[in-house]
Amino acid sequence: MRILIYGAGGIGGYFGGRLAQAGNSVSIIARGKHLEAIKKNGLEVESINGNFTVTPTLATDNVKKVETPELIILGIKSWQIPDAAREVKSIINENTMVLPLQNGANNVENLLKVLSKKNILGGLCHIVSFVSAPGKIVHAGFEPKITFGELDNSKSARVLKLEKVLIDAKITNIIPEAIDLEIWKKFLFISTISALGGLTRVSLGKMRESAYLMDVMRKTAEEIKNVANAKGISLEHV
Repeated sequence: MRILIYGAGGIGGYFGGRLAQAGNSVSIIARGKHLEAIKKNGLEVESINGNFTVTPTLATDNVKKVETPELIILGIKSWQIPDAAREVKSIINENTMVLPLQNGANNVENLLKVLSKKNILGGLCHIVSFVSAPGKIVHAGFEPKITFGELDNSKSARVLKLEKVLIDAKITNIIPEAIDLEIWKKFLFISTISALGGLTRVSLGKMRESAYLMDVMRKTAEEIKNVANAKGISLEHV
């Protein structure tokens, strides 16, 4: 499969590396010293599942140099999605799949402002990884997993093809019954436990010992559930 990794940070670098290692034609959009190092030495991945180095088909900061891909994985921050979508729009065709893996619940909505619905998949990932130095990705923990699907939750030929590509690359993946629900479930988690943990700088155990913090967590979760339900997403059991 011809794949473009737009953003070679912890997420894009790891998954792009695995896909290239499996023999796919992988192009990478990167910047600055990170790009220079990938061009010179390849993309190095230090992983709890085994270290490896790959040479992408193309490493560049110019999207116009990329051959029309079958799949684009967005490995950027959520706030960068609109600009990235406008940039890749010039190289895609009606068969290109665009897969966002960011945290947050409105990534698809932002893509729809720029790209056709037929190009967009829903998606998220679970991984602990980061750029340790230019050209080097560290996968430090957690078994990496991609959850993805069509926006209408159909088991289309293209998502089944992508499933096989991910399996061949030894990337754990799930095509759920309802991709929007899975996106909101992760959003609920990061907006309560992760966000409050980052704000207070204490462990989940310590937060649970605090009646005040537990109340904040419950109220935050309840608000997110109500917003999801208002959008027709059955986020329950909070």
